[in-house]
Amino acid sequence: MGKGLLPAGWVFLALGWGTILFFTIFSFSKVLFAKKKKKEKEFVSVKPTRERWASRIGLILAMAGNAIGLGNFLRFPSKAAANGGGAFLIPYFIALLFLGIPLMWTEWTIGRFGGTKGHGTTPGMFAMMWKNPVSKYLGALGISIPFAVIIYYQIIESWCIGFAWFSGTGKYWGAKTQEAMGRFLHGFQGMEKNEFFTSYVPLLIFVAINLFLIWYFLYRGISKGIELLAKIGMPVLFVFGIALAIRVLTLGTPDPSQPQMSVAAGMGFMWNPDFSRLGSSTVWLAAAGQIFFTLSLGQGVIATYASYLRENDDVTLNGLTTSSTNEFAEVILGGTIAIPVAVAFFGVQMTKQIATSPTGTFDLGFQSLPVIFQKLPLGHIFGAMWFLLLFVAGITSAVAMTQPAIAFLQDELKWSRKKSVNLVISILALTALMVVFFFRFGFLDELDFWAGTLGLVVFALLEVILFSWVFGIKKGWEEMHRGADIKVPGVFKFILKYITPVYLLGLVILWTVQDAVGKFLFKVKPGDAPIDPASIPYRWGARALFALLIVATMILVRIAWQKKRREEQAAKA
Repeated sequence: MGKGLLPAGWVFLALGWGTILFFTIFSFSKVLFAKKKKKEKEFVSVKPTRERWASRIGLILAMAGNAIGLGNFLRFPSKAAANGGGAFLIPYFIALLFLGIPLMWTEWTIGRFGGTKGHGTTPGMFAMMWKNPVSKYLGALGISIPFAVIIYYQIIESWCIGFAWFSGTGKYWGAKTQEAMGRFLHGFQGMEKNEFFTSYVPLLIFVAINLFLIWYFLYRGISKGIELLAKIGMPVLFVFGIALAIRVLTLGTPDPSQPQMSVAAGMGFMWNPDFSRLGSSTVWLAAAGQIFFTLSLGQGVIATYASYLRENDDVTLNGLTTSSTNEFAEVILGGTIAIPVAVAFFGVQMTKQIATSPTGTFDLGFQSLPVIFQKLPLGHIFGAMWFLLLFVAGITSAVAMTQPAIAFLQDELKWSRKKSVNLVISILALTALMVVFFFRFGFLDELDFWAGTLGLVVFALLEVILFSWVFGIKKGWEEMHRGADIKVPGVFKFILKYITPVYLLGLVILWTVQDAVGKFLFKVKPGDAPIDPASIPYRWGARALFALLIVATMILVRIAWQKKRREEQAAKA
């Protein structure tokens, strides 16, 4: 216990950091070069009828903001530490190569293709790629899935902005054990009344603040709202992330009498490989799931953002740059902050218990780290920085996940942006209250599994089959390379047509067998906390809400297409 980086750990650390740094530097340098080159040959085009991104760097930062979220700084380190440390990088990078990057290019291409034809969401995009009545209804998942996710995701954002305030003001100062911080967190979440909180009011205040900020940036539109948020938020996120990483790496051994509790031991716990874990299918599923979660794939969000591109705007280099920026935030920053500092103050064994617990992600971020901040000089500042980092990561993803519903109302039903934003945020506010009041009954967990886990993989499988087999890989490849700044290696044709679909199908089958059936029947895995029978009606309520969102979206799709048909018939008459 308490070992620093072993030789194999250094290898995996160098592999992870080196690969990500190389592609980040390479892609951004190519973006800067391509930007200068394109200035020399501007082309005149018709005035667009839809909004556009104001700048390429704003687009990339917005796409990266969509991808970079809470999972980069909380979920990734917990998953890596619990699934073999450095060895976790093997299935992680395999999933990135065969799933993440190919699907990123696919979603960018689908989005730009649909956008040039006036469709900002996957119902219209799928209908353009597959002339079959069912296609637009399959595309409805690209609206209902991200909306279901944002219902609970924005509640977690509210925790972040709340804890940023509590850190800066010292509200939780004095709760110096994990048990005490657990009571503080549970009181704030409304799970119990205690000495810290006696009502939902504080949480509801921060939920309202968060919803207002989401509304504000969406109301302002693509270039003046979402892009502005990305241009401000992403630099702030990286400055905070780098500052926190440097502070962690310079902590050394906080308690000299406990030499096994050090940052070096934390880095070893994070990166020393446990190859025995690679024989477990759970590890491979966790790695693939993390890639989906971290890159925001299988939601329809990337396609919606890409729909605001022009016909000849690049998607290959932009997609690679988005992926590498996200990986920099996840592998380098996310892998350096939470786990190493936890080991330095709690030791390897307790940190392992935190990381592997069913609620390890939240326990690490909202219970363990606040205890540590109270032990650091300037802890108020570092605590506020940590939670503001999480909040910025969250809100940039939140506006992205809300945009598909707004784009659908604008493009397909011809509503104004103001009307669309107001309706969508109103529905989001009402459904978010269900998460707040039913959180202690597992409402959030149910939505997260069915929409935010299984739903992503199923929708991504539909996307890649449609792109590679129905639309056709040859046609799709040509569309992908229209105006491309880099040529994608030809081997990815084979990967997109055969490996990615088979990989995804295998994931769907494994997830269904290992998790979905048991989840549906409320069976508990060994080691997991038992399900309270009183929570089952609320869990069914979460499932019903997700199903209702899917059905409602499909009904709206039908209404929109019927309206278009009537307009076409009237024009012919």
